[in-house]
Amino acid sequence: MAKKEYTFRGKSLEELQAMSIENFADLCDSRTRRSLKKGYNKKILASVEKKKGDVKAKPIRTHDRDLIVIPAMVGSTFAVYRGNSFERLEIVEKMLGHYIGEFVFTRKRLQHGKAGIGATKSSTAITSR
Repeated sequence: MAKKEYTFRGKSLEELQAMSIENFADLCDSRTRRSLKKGYNKKILASVEKKKGDVKAKPIRTHDRDLIVIPAMVGSTFAVYRGNSFERLEIVEKMLGHYIGEFVFTRKRLQHGKAGIGATKSSTAITSR
């Protein structure tokens, strides 16, 4: 069975890449559309176009977590700031129309360790060394 080609609202990736940002915004949901109509970060667009064909290019570093993934960004690599470090993010077709910050978490998942001395009634009888 052949691999199903990804489409965004009935448009293939090639059709989306041929569109302008304004036309792509018309296909997105209302929050994304309103944000794209205000304008897009020209500096990010320029760096995406500059590093488009280069495989060994460094990732585009950004603190801007509210960047919307547009078709021109597909295939590029970003390093998104997560509060204390940059996390690499490879942009794929399924991320179109979403914010970059949705894919890079700012908090670690909570993992509980062993209970300390005095945390339970039975642990008070244990001597600490």
